[in-house]
Amino acid sequence: MFKSKISNKGYGAITTFDLKRKPVKLAYLIMIIICFVIVIASIVPPLWVMLSSFKSQEEFFRQPPTFWPDQFHPERLAETWNKLDFIKYYKNSLIAVVGSVVCAIVFNGLLAYVIAIIKPRGSKVIHALVMISLMIPATTSLVPVFKNIVALHLNNQITPLWFVAGANAFYVILYITFFKSIPTSLIEAARLDGCSDFQIFFKIVAPLSKAINMVIGMYAVNAAWSDFLLPYLVLKKDSSFTVMVKLFVARQGGKMTPDQLMMCITLAIIPPIILFILFQKQITAGAMEGSIKE
Repeated sequence: MFKSKISNKGYGAITTFDLKRKPVKLAYLIMIIICFVIVIASIVPPLWVMLSSFKSQEEFFRQPPTFWPDQFHPERLAETWNKLDFIKYYKNSLIAVVGSVVCAIVFNGLLAYVIAIIKPRGSKVIHALVMISLMIPATTSLVPVFKNIVALHLNNQITPLWFVAGANAFYVILYITFFKSIPTSLIEAARLDGCSDFQIFFKIVAPLSKAINMVIGMYAVNAAWSDFLLPYLVLKKDSSFTVMVKLFVARQGGKMTPDQLMMCITLAIIPPIILFILFQKQITAGAMEGSIKE
């Protein structure tokens, strides 16, 4: 099957005609081997963590360590789940993720819409400032962001995590690039029909931006679920901890053995994996469509 796909390859950077040349064929084979090695190097660490969480405590500390468990003990995951009351932290992380995705799509999309489509006076300056902000390390803005959160009395709340996702220069640039590919005739026709700028955004631009919204949503989900530093600074009550914050606090407090930590890491990485498996076709299609301008 793989061989037939290569023999019928008539598109892409390397075509069937190119593969008839030995240097190109050798380079293509080397690229495939390199990609295979990268895939293995990416899969093995999380797979080892997940398999280790099913080992007994004796096998976990065995030297030399084993990759595949002698016996699977899924009940240990259930014990850790119940002991740490993980459902509460899953719920907090889910709230953070959903709010971050909504804010990332709506607020960054609105700013990009103003810069790319409305283009008021000064929009080029704003665009330049957004581009410049990409060169500023994110950690340098952590102190002023935290001061603003405290000044607004938003500590111990998840809402600041949403607002941070709604002010991301990288997302804005992606939206600007995509919005510029939307035909201006659609925007002008909507204005002739009496639509306001907000109506054009939510009724015309947003429905046409499903591809880029999927890409931004993917980035926002990954960032919100794995974020640790800002939630650790903002959330001080155990009842409001996200999964990542709880892992760190439990480990620092000495309440968790190394094997239990491995099980907790497994519980933390399972949701993003399941999400990607369920929506991989939509994510891949959205990334491809969002990167192509017609």
